[in-house]
Amino acid sequence: MTYQDTLNWMFSQLPMYQRKGKTAFKKDLSNTLKLAKHLKNPENKFKSVHVAGTNGKGSTSHMLASVLQEAGYKVGLYTSPHLSDFRERIRINGDEVSKQFVIGFIKRNKSFFKDHKLSFFEMTVGMAFDYFAKQNVDIAIIEVGLGGRLDSTNIIIPEISVITNIGLDHTQFLGNTLEAIAFEKGGIIKPNIPVVIGETKKETQSVFKDLAKKNNSKITFADKQIFKDYKSDLIGSYQSKNIKTVVQTVSKLQEIGYKISNQNLKQGLLNVVKNTGLLGRWQILNTKPKVVCDTGHNREGLTYVMKQIKNEVFESLHIVFGVVNDKDLSTIVDLLPQKASYYFCKPNIPRGLNAEVLKNSLFESNLIGETYESVNEAYKAALKAANSSDFIFIGGSTFVVAEII
Repeated sequence: MTYQDTLNWMFSQLPMYQRKGKTAFKKDLSNTLKLAKHLKNPENKFKSVHVAGTNGKGSTSHMLASVLQEAGYKVGLYTSPHLSDFRERIRINGDEVSKQFVIGFIKRNKSFFKDHKLSFFEMTVGMAFDYFAKQNVDIAIIEVGLGGRLDSTNIIIPEISVITNIGLDHTQFLGNTLEAIAFEKGGIIKPNIPVVIGETKKETQSVFKDLAKKNNSKITFADKQIFKDYKSDLIGSYQSKNIKTVVQTVSKLQEIGYKISNQNLKQGLLNVVKNTGLLGRWQILNTKPKVVCDTGHNREGLTYVMKQIKNEVFESLHIVFGVVNDKDLSTIVDLLPQKASYYFCKPNIPRGLNAEVLKNSLFESNLIGETYESVNEAYKAALKAANSSDFIFIGGSTFVVAEII
């Protein structure tokens, strides 16, 4: 099979949450454990940091990888979803896994995947762990896909567990209260392994403390610590919270013997995009008019994004906007500015919400705009309508941003 043939098989033959939604979600680690055994347990052959959270886990993971790279370590990075190419999910020192490895891994294990009906996410996690083990990485940053307790990545025993924050997202899987979601994400806390919590919330603080106590894990709340201010090339204002989480995690790594200098920390934070290839976080695509895209899509993520838009100086605001069909619009509609021209579109995945349905759903909230056949058509229309002093924002879904980038 060619690389494209391999991807086509992976995407079409196996359920994947990001494309299909709830039908692809498995609340069970048995398949992952079977696959790990089949692959001779690669997860035991490299050290790791495990990162969960509702928002910021991707940025935090990339920041940590960048810092460790600056310190001279060979660093694996596993994240999801990808924006342009599947191989973005699996990197070592910023370099994507080769097409040949992807093809070979699927070819060698295809019969096992079929026999055990493995999900897209399960076999992708297996691929990442196998690659990191075979490439002898010094440490890998592993981002949770969904939740934590029953996520396929949760077979590792990391050096440190990190939970960025808790918000109401994926409630159909994780529960509809902050406490319930915290319990699921707190499932990555392991016996005697320190845990760093990025943001303190009264609803979730006791949940994390109880889980840490049961596991005899030292717990630290990053936002309660006093740090020197650090800057990052990830320029969204919301990144300040992620930076604090990273600084505290680095401090814990230093305590257990990792050689990371203050200069490594500083340069790592300033060179995240260069070192890791991260895309889609308050990414500026154009200057006149200013065009920014951001993958924030739930209430917490969009709250930070909309606050930053308010701080921009512009004549008129244009918003290219699309969502997935299981998005509860009532949780975000009050965040969306009424004084804006909307360009409604459907991301090109089966799970994308029809643009006309989106338009009609938001019309009652005085969010006015037109519908377009695709994300790119919506973006072209926004560029045509905007003058040089306007501001264009592209978002609502990771998949909307992916089509632009």
